[in-house]
This record gives sequence, structure tokens and C-alpha cells, in this order.
Amino acid sequence: MIDINPNGTGLPGIEQLRVIVGAVMTIGLVLSVLALIVAAIVWGFGANSSNPHLASRGKTGVMVACGAAIICGAAVTLVNFFWNVGQCV
Repeated sequence: MIDINPNGTGLPGIEQLRVIVGAVMTIGLVLSVLALIVAAIVWGFGANSSNPHLASRGKTGVMVACGAAIICGAAVTLVNFFWNVGQCV
């Protein structure tokens, strides 16, 4: 029987890598908020100028920005979930 678990101390630089990944997640969330603001402005301009194409692009941008924020926020939980599913196989 083989029993292998992740080793958090096996390689040098693991803590720095965790810090870098956390910083990238923060940048992703900040960019998602920025994209949400820009898309909402585009949506508003499109709706107020009777431009359905621009309004549609703004709505799509809002959905994409929200989806990106959800993925950034839930990344660790998703990876842990699938890790646990993989361990049950």
C-alpha cells in the first residue's frame, strides 16, 4: 500500500510561493472589481444612448467580472474539494 501526502516542507521556498499565490489572488480580485466597474459604466452608457449592442456587451462584462471574482475567491476551496474527491477514488 502506498500512502503519499503533500509535503509542505520538502522544498525550499514553499512559504514564499504561498505568499506569491495569495498576492496573485488579491490582484485577480482587484482586477475583477475594476472590470465590474468598467462593464457597469459601459452597460449604463449603452442603455442610456439606446445602443443595444453596447448595453449587451456591458451586461456580458458584468457577468464575466462576477464569474472571475467567484473563481478567484473559491480557488482554494475548489482545489481542496477536488483533492478530497481524488483521495476517495
